[in-house]
Amino acid sequence: MEGRCAVETWAQFGFSGGSYKVKILCGFGTDVLICTGTEEIYVFSKRERKITTVLLLPAAVNDLVGNQDKQLIYVACRSGVYRVNLQFLLHRDQSSQADASSSPAELKISQECLVVGADEVSSLLLVGSVLLTLCQRDASWLLTLYKTPKQTASTSHKEFGSFNLPVVSAVDCGAAESNRGPRKGSVLICIHSGDVEASSPSNASAESTVAQDHFHLEPLLFKLLFGVEAALAKSPVILCGLPDGRLCFLPLRLPGSCLRVLHSLEQPVCFVGASVVTETGHAQCLVAAGEQGRVALIKTDKAGPEGGSAVAAFTEGCVPGPVWCGCMDKSCFYYSTGADLLRLDLLEGSFARESKERGEETSGMTAAALQSPSSLNVCRVIALAEPACSTAGDVQLLGVSARGQLQRICLPAGRVDEGSSKLPSTQVSRSVRDLLSAIGDVCERASVLKTVIKSKNQFLRLLNHAVSVSFLLMADTTTDLPIKEKPIRCHFETSWSRLLQKDSLSLVCFLHNSSPFVLERGWMLSITVSPLSYSSSPAGESSSTNFSFPFHDLRPGQTFEASLPIAAAGDASFPMTVSCSLIFSLSSLLGEEEVAASFAGLQSSCISLPLSTLTVDWLHALQLNSPTATHKMATVQPSSAAADSIQTFLSSRQLRCSGRTNRGGESAAKPEPEKYSASVWVSSEIVRDTLKPKKSSNLDAKESIRDPEDLCLSLLERLLSEDTEGVKMGCQGDKIALSTSVAHARGPNGAAMKLSVKEINVGEEESTDKEATIEVQIESSSLAAVCGLHHAVLRRIQTLLQSATEKAASTKNVQILGLRRALQRAEIQQSQISGAFGEVVSTVQRDRLLLSVYQELRRNPLLIV
Repeated sequence: MEGRCAVETWAQFGFSGGSYKVKILCGFGTDVLICTGTEEIYVFSKRERKITTVLLLPAAVNDLVGNQDKQLIYVACRSGVYRVNLQFLLHRDQSSQADASSSPAELKISQECLVVGADEVSSLLLVGSVLLTLCQRDASWLLTLYKTPKQTASTSHKEFGSFNLPVVSAVDCGAAESNRGPRKGSVLICIHSGDVEASSPSNASAESTVAQDHFHLEPLLFKLLFGVEAALAKSPVILCGLPDGRLCFLPLRLPGSCLRVLHSLEQPVCFVGASVVTETGHAQCLVAAGEQGRVALIKTDKAGPEGGSAVAAFTEGCVPGPVWCGCMDKSCFYYSTGADLLRLDLLEGSFARESKERGEETSGMTAAALQSPSSLNVCRVIALAEPACSTAGDVQLLGVSARGQLQRICLPAGRVDEGSSKLPSTQVSRSVRDLLSAIGDVCERASVLKTVIKSKNQFLRLLNHAVSVSFLLMADTTTDLPIKEKPIRCHFETSWSRLLQKDSLSLVCFLHNSSPFVLERGWMLSITVSPLSYSSSPAGESSSTNFSFPFHDLRPGQTFEASLPIAAAGDASFPMTVSCSLIFSLSSLLGEEEVAASFAGLQSSCISLPLSTLTVDWLHALQLNSPTATHKMATVQPSSAAADSIQTFLSSRQLRCSGRTNRGGESAAKPEPEKYSASVWVSSEIVRDTLKPKKSSNLDAKESIRDPEDLCLSLLERLLSEDTEGVKMGCQGDKIALSTSVAHARGPNGAAMKLSVKEINVGEEESTDKEATIEVQIESSSLAAVCGLHHAVLRRIQTLLQSATEKAASTKNVQILGLRRALQRAEIQQSQISGAFGEVVSTVQRDRLLLSVYQELRRNPLLIV
């Protein structure tokens, strides 16, 4: 392992990120506790190499400390400090050893474990039977002391002291750092004097607690820093590193003591410790590190200024930063910058040797050495535990990476001899291998980052594309462009098909992409079909139907075609409203798992952009009969007219039961079904000028349209084939049946219908000046068919008149043709309706009266001029 640095991943946690609250707590045998800054604390077993237990705290964890003898840990949360007994965790582990594949046990810590009710405690420290908490209260830092009970079962923690220190304004670097993340935490450690006996109470208290927060300083440096009184009282000293850069101390057992400032780094303090340990176990150097890389080394200068007595020497320097976390062993300071793990050698002998050669001061050489730490080629470490040295001399670090991995880092066993100028070939080959391995790691990280950047760029491109399409369609809604001029538009065609001896009406949607954008993954076409006038079902459900068609790669100039069934034979729920919209879904673009992980709450979010709203009426749903079918219709009843056949059969059965048929088996006369009709009158001149060919201006074309028969035939063809609001009849082969201005068809409800167009003269009976009028007449034995087709014809005539020129509409003055008789009929009909609702009549008589009024209105329309 000499000259090499190996990293072994032990466990993977369920978090990722660079939280400053991640902490590793060792000292409980083979168990390691890891705090991730969330509500969870993981217990990892080194023996089993797995996570055995997960502690669930009521709130996010800020800090934790432990007591080895009593197997206790204290956890600082936002809601207070909790005490957890780890003995039952050991029993839980022993009971689960038989099942090696079992998942970690989850133990929820209840409010019964709350021992201190202080909020927002940032740091904890346990010194023997004293628990210290540090938190910020308004304009001061508050350090509070609690007496812990001797009995483990007791939860009484009595406060017996508190110390305040005013908060100062944040330094520049700290303020800049606070803008990039959460407020930084504080640091608490305990310093003991080196001349304290192992059997003394203070040393015993230090040994009973976890040692990574306790350091033994040589007696002379301890006295120079904290005073003679603290040294004589053999009092432990509490060191506080604050986010404003101050390093404060408090002698714990010295009466009348207070918090005092020892030094200021002028940047948030992230680590405080002691190193350069002698054979007696006393540290000769106190180290404080700031987040931006400023390091303060505090040592004893035995020569003193001008040959005087010994003093404490403060040496400041800057190491490559930032400093994310750190730890110390007997001679080195290990810290992570996020991009690399560095080692800084603090042995005074190496500094003194070079200073003697150059004739410089030791402190000056120390500051220069701070700028050149050695790299260990381990990246993205966010937490470190106290180093452990093996019998072979290897140094092992325990760390947590930004990806949530617990790693064991084995460092090289020795140092390179400073006096040697030539390395052995074996060591050179190892160095080359180390460099190649480091290059491979960098390439792997670069490849991963390149993939992530490419994925993010693709996602941003698709989002930008979606926003551009949204603005394009939103601009069309304000300009009120015709359907054919819109960049993304829809039109429909209706067609009848027969499947399994059953007719059904299909609607074929054509979406034209004339925009400069590609409709790709994430976009879909949504079509909602609903009756124009409908009532909800008894269960409260709407009768509308929604269809969705995702796009894969619809490029500019291409057309997307989709077919959807809208009605079966016998369905009379016409007219129908068809609404088209484009929908952009975030979940279909990224995937549901990625949306749930990165964009919580957006799983069902989407962008809906309306395209158009169309109407499918009875004219679109007609089935035109060929001439052969029209001829046969008078003698043979078609199979699709199921309703008329059943009605005829029932009528014949009623006549036979009443004895009105012959017993010899002769058929009764087939009763003729009642016929209903409705008419629309339009001025012939308006129709002629409107149907005039737009591109043909020769005299023959103008004369041909003046023939009344041709005019009626042209109007009928226009009614049946016109593209109204983007919907037209898809099957145009039935134009052969339009040899005359009479069309026989079958409606969507299966009823036979007749649509005829002829020219008549309308005017007063005694007047010789009559108006040439085109009459469009609808006839059928189904009242619903007559009403639906009459509504569709009126919509076509309205669209036709909108295209008429103002000159054509005003060629003749508006005449009061039949207006007097229409008013007289209206007065009579009004009296009939009032009588029907005012007098006591039966429901059947009232329905017949209202039906006769309705038929009268449809048979005698007003003239459209």
